[in-house]
Amino acid sequence: MLINTPIEDAIIGKLKVYDKLEITGAIFTGRDAALPRLVKLIESGKLAELGINLQGSVIFHTAVSPAGIGPTSSNKLDIESSIPALSKAGVKIHVGKGSLSPSTVEALRVNNSVFAVNPPVTALLTSTIRSRKVVAFPEEGMEAMHLLQVENFPVIVAIAHGESIF
Repeated sequence: MLINTPIEDAIIGKLKVYDKLEITGAIFTGRDAALPRLVKLIESGKLAELGINLQGSVIFHTAVSPAGIGPTSSNKLDIESSIPALSKAGVKIHVGKGSLSPSTVEALRVNNSVFAVNPPVTALLTSTIRSRKVVAFPEEGMEAMHLLQVENFPVIVAIAHGESIF
């Protein structure tokens, strides 16, 4: 299924576990260093100061380096603990790897968001990038938050509406 960002709630409502998606449009990146800081900005009401709108967005749990992109483990404390707040703030698809706790699965369900995985094939994922720029936390280097413009970025829905493949 082809999906363009930003993503509407109605699209998320139709997704099922094992659905294969190709995402085109803007994807934010973040992992251990950036995501907890992003949650603090949301909680303090300062996210808009960076010009970041998470409504209908996608966040990919990765760093961006000259070598390419690839998913990092989403069940690391600093990443998984950010998922409920980011979902509530409008993120519709979280992309990473690994299983998530039952409480995170429930937070995804409550906020009409899903968790998707992609094949850990760095060359394939990197080939979908059309442009990239740092949008927050440049001091974190490759773990800074980036905005990628992608075309046909492959993912598979792994958790949706309280159901999980894990």
